[in-house]
Amino acid sequence: MNKDRSRGSRVNQQSDHPSAGYIYLVKNPASNETTVCAWDSVLYPGTSVVAPTRYGLDLGVVVTNADRLNQEYLGGDTNVRGCCDHAEPWDEMESDEELAGSDEIVYDDRPDEHQCLSCKGCVPSIEPQIVDLNDYDVQWIDRLATPSDLARYQELCSQEDEAMRICREKIAERNLDMKLVTTHFLLGEPKIIFFFTADVRVDFRELVKDLVSIFKIRIELRQVGVRDESRVLGGLAVCGRDYCCHQMTDTLNPVSIKMAKEQNLSLNSMKISGPCGRLLCCLSYEFDFYNEEKQNYPARGSRLKVGGDLMKVTEVNILSKQVTLSGSEGRVANLPQAALFFNDHANRWEVKREYVAEFLSN
Repeated sequence: MNKDRSRGSRVNQQSDHPSAGYIYLVKNPASNETTVCAWDSVLYPGTSVVAPTRYGLDLGVVVTNADRLNQEYLGGDTNVRGCCDHAEPWDEMESDEELAGSDEIVYDDRPDEHQCLSCKGCVPSIEPQIVDLNDYDVQWIDRLATPSDLARYQELCSQEDEAMRICREKIAERNLDMKLVTTHFLLGEPKIIFFFTADVRVDFRELVKDLVSIFKIRIELRQVGVRDESRVLGGLAVCGRDYCCHQMTDTLNPVSIKMAKEQNLSLNSMKISGPCGRLLCCLSYEFDFYNEEKQNYPARGSRLKVGGDLMKVTEVNILSKQVTLSGSEGRVANLPQAALFFNDHANRWEVKREYVAEFLSN
């Protein structure tokens, strides 16, 4: 009965909002998590709001309008694969030397970056566009943050260290096998969240009672994994930059050792693992690119006939677009990707004749 009443209240609350509005990407400064939210008026990047998060109502900052999030960005040079088809290729533009050699004064009004109205996402939308929210499953921003909200947020942040100390003392008193990671006070509702890691299941019911008696507000203990611990705390990665999971994204995508193999990376666990002990998040960034480009190359270990010699593919370097072949008597050939083609009739990779003649002449 209570569940039906709460479900009905949520439906009534959503029905109070208009059917059309603006969609924004809101970032929580405490956890760097992003949420897609709606509002009934125009907001600009940097606006502080109180918005729903996965943990409850908390302070958020508008990052950008999200009405183009599902559209693909295809800007760039048309000589590059996957770029905007409406851009003017660089080799068709008049060079500075050609312009300097003419008697006519020409004013170059071309923008520094290609922009057009035909491309999906080619021109970033400065003014948010109102959209029909019936097509989106988004939550609404609760309210705009007031100066008192911002002051209250700073006050709550200053209390988190003390809350951490108290919680650690209670954990030690209860002799619980858990490691406290961090603490966060929600701005939009009276609740404290304690994040912890543990190797085994922990019965923390008595700990919650102790904390409620001290803080007099709702207490939530949330167990996280080692990757989530790094995402929450942040730090410097092996590349010298901030953790990707903390600075760039709030989504922990699955990473496998296959991604390192496909990119010809060293399988040394010390080189491909992050400070959390798990595989680097960045291994997944170029994985799709390598999978797509591999279709334009023969597989490693396959054999190609070069002249009268049957040579084996020993290395495929997608970044340099080079294929290394090894043959009998220690012969080695480095061929560009342009020298190879797939013979559909024979169902095999072959080397173009002009490159075969050049290789045999050396």
